[in-house]
Amino acid sequence: MKQKVKATKARKSRANDEDIEPSSGNVFADLGFRDAEERLLKAKLATKIAQLIEQKGWTQTQTAERTGLDQPKVSHLLRGRLSGFSADRLFAVLNRLGHSVEVRISAKERSPKKTHTRVMIR
Repeated sequence: MKQKVKATKARKSRANDEDIEPSSGNVFADLGFRDAEERLLKAKLATKIAQLIEQKGWTQTQTAERTGLDQPKVSHLLRGRLSGFSADRLFAVLNRLGHSVEVRISAKERSPKKTHTRVMIR
């Protein structure tokens, strides 16, 4: 028992020696992707789509029939393989699932460095 306690303490001390960098809130930006905002947008949309499908209790085949996608595309979507999906296509999937999508553009113009894209899911 004492050996386990010592091993745990050793792991903790090593973890304290590591530099920890706070996240920007966008893992894709933190990893250096140029299209980080688009990737985050698509990931959030896909996550919401997966939640809606799960709530409905649909299989991938049922989802494919109702969304106009084929089953392999549904599989890719649910596994987060989003390279074949644009944000617009994901908006259309949400519409086919019976949900409205609203896009709001701010009236105030800002410097491009101070702009952002935000997804709000209610």
